[in-house]
Amino acid sequence: MIWLILGVALWWAAHLFKRIAPDARARMGDKRKGAVAGALLLSIVLMVIGYRTSYGAFYWGRTPALTGINNLLMLLAFYLFAVSGSKTWLSKKMRHPQLSAVVVFCFAHLLVNGDVPSFILFGGLLVWALVEMAVINRAEPDWQPPAHEVPRQKEITAVVVAVVIYIIVALIHGLVGPWPFG
Repeated sequence: MIWLILGVALWWAAHLFKRIAPDARARMGDKRKGAVAGALLLSIVLMVIGYRTSYGAFYWGRTPALTGINNLLMLLAFYLFAVSGSKTWLSKKMRHPQLSAVVVFCFAHLLVNGDVPSFILFGGLLVWALVEMAVINRAEPDWQPPAHEVPRQKEITAVVVAVVIYIIVALIHGLVGPWPFG
């Protein structure tokens, strides 16, 4: 379980470093962005290894109802992530669609994974995303929604991309982990 905890902690540290220690991050310059990216990659490796090898108390598991809710929430998470990179109606309304996608993703996984390693992984990432939003909002309190046009094609593209990526990820998930459709 130590690898899982270290992975989540490193994820937090690498992401919050710029916000918590902006002067230190600025001194690193652009050439050191690779070090932060390397830390994030290492954190993902540690989380995967840690999660796959950890065990702990089990409180609840998947049910057909929770699996269905999880799948709908995951589709929403992928849509929110797609929105973050496109000029859609929702991107004009939400300040943090990508971090909101992480919150929905983690919550969905906690619904169907009621064990201690899942609490550490998905709970830790969920709290990180909420903290990240709060830190960004505090540092930049005067957010102005983008003033872009909202072409219908962008809306359709975001939905299609979300569904296609969702299906691809679900199939890969079924190959390396539990089948996500019950």
